[in-house]
Amino acid sequence: MDVYEAVTSRRAVRGFTDEPVSREVLERVLSAAAWSPSGSNIQPWNTYVLTGEPLADLKTRAVERVAHGDPWDERQYEMYPPALKSPYRERRSAFGKERYSALGIAREDWEARQRAAIANWNCFGAPAALFCYIDPDLGWPQWADVGMYLQTVMLLLRAEGLHSCPQMAWSQVRETVADVLSPSVGLILFCGMSIGYEDATMSYPRTGRAPLDETVTFVGG
Repeated sequence: MDVYEAVTSRRAVRGFTDEPVSREVLERVLSAAAWSPSGSNIQPWNTYVLTGEPLADLKTRAVERVAHGDPWDERQYEMYPPALKSPYRERRSAFGKERYSALGIAREDWEARQRAAIANWNCFGAPAALFCYIDPDLGWPQWADVGMYLQTVMLLLRAEGLHSCPQMAWSQVRETVADVLSPSVGLILFCGMSIGYEDATMSYPRTGRAPLDETVTFVGG
């Protein structure tokens, strides 16, 4: 698979088979991803990988917690600005509409939307998951470095025939994640990522992208 195919075939998959992902493949992907760029080679990512019984334990804890209606953990960063301006507001709204329409869930059906959201904490059935932490003393450029690292991981997973789904939602149950992972003291959980083989029996539309002239400006020849 060449780079262009990896980029264009990558998407947030929300349905995985239970086929295991080998430790060898995960180590190969993460060893290569370590070459992602970072300012002054700081390498600000702190990654934890879960499979097998530890992942099953986390899924059970998280799903039960959400199903019982326990309050979210206090956010350590803001996932979205409280008032998204145009065109970002419209793009986010269109994504939500497409996602829930594909599931046959009406906008006003809050209970059904909640049930669908719970699938996040089952990793959509994925047999492997990654959790990425960052030191809160670092700045915005280092958060950007972490984003480049995660993108590199996702593209390398595609090269291995795997899919993924990055999930900031895990930050809302970060204490439950910490109970299982015991991360280094002081780190902030940025996101989780479900990893596995796509369940081809699940059909849903792919989220579109803005036209090039809406996001890119060419200056000069």
